[in-house]
Amino acid sequence: MRLEVSCQDRVGLAKDILEVLERYDINLMAIDASNQGFLFLQFAEVSFDTLSVLMPQIRKVESVKDVRTVSFMPSEQEHYALKTLLRTLPDSVFSIDSKSRIRIVNESALQTLSMQEHEVIDEPLNHWVQGFSFSRWLSEGEVLAQAARVMIGQREYLAEMLPIYLPDDSQSSILVGAVVSLKSPARVGKQFNALQNQTTGFDNVLAVSDNMQEVLKHAKRMAHLDAPLLITGETGTGKELMARACHDASLRREQPFIAINCAAVPESAAEEELFGYVAGGEIIKQGLFAEASGGTIFLDEIAELSVGAQVKLLRLLQDGHFRRIGGEKEVRVDVRVICATQNNLAELCQTGEFREDLYYRIHVLSFHMPALRERRVDVIPLTEMFLEHYSQQLSCPVRRISTACRDHLMTYAWPGNVRQLKNAIFRAVSMWDGSAELTVEQLKLPSYAEGFGYYDDEFEGSLDDAMKQYESGLLRRLYPAYPSTRQLARKLGVSHTAIANKLRDYKITKPKSQ
Repeated sequence: MRLEVSCQDRVGLAKDILEVLERYDINLMAIDASNQGFLFLQFAEVSFDTLSVLMPQIRKVESVKDVRTVSFMPSEQEHYALKTLLRTLPDSVFSIDSKSRIRIVNESALQTLSMQEHEVIDEPLNHWVQGFSFSRWLSEGEVLAQAARVMIGQREYLAEMLPIYLPDDSQSSILVGAVVSLKSPARVGKQFNALQNQTTGFDNVLAVSDNMQEVLKHAKRMAHLDAPLLITGETGTGKELMARACHDASLRREQPFIAINCAAVPESAAEEELFGYVAGGEIIKQGLFAEASGGTIFLDEIAELSVGAQVKLLRLLQDGHFRRIGGEKEVRVDVRVICATQNNLAELCQTGEFREDLYYRIHVLSFHMPALRERRVDVIPLTEMFLEHYSQQLSCPVRRISTACRDHLMTYAWPGNVRQLKNAIFRAVSMWDGSAELTVEQLKLPSYAEGFGYYDDEFEGSLDDAMKQYESGLLRRLYPAYPSTRQLARKLGVSHTAIANKLRDYKITKPKSQ
């Protein structure tokens, strides 16, 4: 039970209110005083009858204006606001007394130390943090804010120390301890870049492995050139991230960067989307190339571009001109073209699925993004980066990675590459169950064997059962497109009778006409 007492300040007011509480055998648990004319009282719950008598009695006390119930005390609000702030901070924070003993610690710090709260409270901070003497610093004649490089085990941190002074009655101050905040080198680097406002796209690309550092070196050189650039690599390796980084590091950085996935654009609409169209002499759609003029256009999955759009793109790359659908005027644009693909364009040229002359036009500059399994040194740093990012985004404490989880992350094949890792970490953080460690089970990664693909490690049954399951699924997918047994039999190269029997066995019925 909490009461807010509106009053005028006078000597003895609190004593008079306490006497009223004493008459009703109410033990005061806490009292807050405000310089704005309020007293706040906290005591154990009382019955409604008692409260209805108590409040008028308090109102009769001299200098009391009014009394009402409230949900919380100001000190409680401050306490829980501080607790919430400490819990959500990604940095490790300690409050120590004048003897350098830990008094308050947040969850990030406990995870950094791999300890429980009861194991560190009242213990000297130097038991775990090496490289700076907190007790010597707090015993100096004048204690000033400090910053120092410290170590916890083999990990390095930047420690920021701020002394805590309380005012006393003689207008001076008393040193009661300090607040210590630990930041990782990666976090310090991010803050420095943000402060200097010099962050470019390449600052967001993590590269610890030698092969990825080599890619970055070449990409940074190519970023300043205006020639077409082709980025190759498997799905999820970060091709668009690198394309955007190249744009951000170029002289075109202030101009538009427009990305389009060619596989997501219907063949009939590709030319219209890219180059626009005119009707009745009026421009109905500008087209993405016109919108990107002066900047960069990124064509992802360029192998999926329609034949008609390939012809127009070739012309644009040759002389910088194109013509909108239905238009008669030539349009000139100044735009850099960056393409990406996970396919082998040279092979597609041999089979006639991609124009060979266009291939040579877009393949002036190029680099290849390595698969995550080819840069395993980057797996744990990427995991830690995604953990920190999503923990901040979702207001969760940053968790440490369990030993078993580290081993699993390093040995997994990652067919979806960095995108798959990023999505797995987001899922694990968003479903946080309060545990201090990231575990293998929380990642929920599907079983995968390199060279064989995904497999179901919980499958029960025989090979014949598995074949029937696959066969049934295939027929259900194909039957709507080939809605007669003869058409479906011709597609699959088997007899009409065999298809009819299988459809009957699997209880697959003829699709309903639209």
